[in-house]
Amino acid sequence: MLLYSSTYLTANAIDTMSSTAQNQPASTTTSGLAKFGAISFVNLNLALYKDSQFTKMFGTIAPRPLPPASYALLALRDSLTIFASFNLPPKVASMLPQSVEDHFSRRSVAQFATPALIQILNTPLHLLGLDLYNRNSPTPARDRLRKVRLDWPATSLARMCRVLPAFGLGATVNHKMRANMMNDFDRARTASIDQNT
Repeated sequence: MLLYSSTYLTANAIDTMSSTAQNQPASTTTSGLAKFGAISFVNLNLALYKDSQFTKMFGTIAPRPLPPASYALLALRDSLTIFASFNLPPKVASMLPQSVEDHFSRRSVAQFATPALIQILNTPLHLLGLDLYNRNSPTPARDRLRKVRLDWPATSLARMCRVLPAFGLGATVNHKMRANMMNDFDRARTASIDQNT
């Protein structure tokens, strides 16, 4: 819970600071590099700690420190998920046909699709990172890649199911709640300015 609440708190703080700095309505969101960097910094530190603990608890060998290569692969995996969850949805939503709006918000469709679909690409990173931990003896790359290839489909599906509540539903609800709260703030600020003029 700490991981996701910290991630969304950071995203909301960056959006608020960005809208304030650019003299935009408070409900404005950003998808720029600053948002990616800040969210990645917070999320990666917490997620890598969590992953290192889970790897030790559920690994197939006696607990040991996570190898640097595993950390790097898991960090890249999480960076891709963050990018697909916070930076891509607004861009993808604008590319979807207007007819999507007949059934669902384009933003919501993009918000559910991008974090789920990126799991197809980042699951091999996840599996290789775990394999480097679990098989720390010299193992031919071909054997490691065979293991990744065998586990890829089922693990991708499981990871999609895991990210949908966190970054599909969670981000959609967060976006709507933040927009409503910030629209109320903007209305109150406008009313206050009108009273003082």
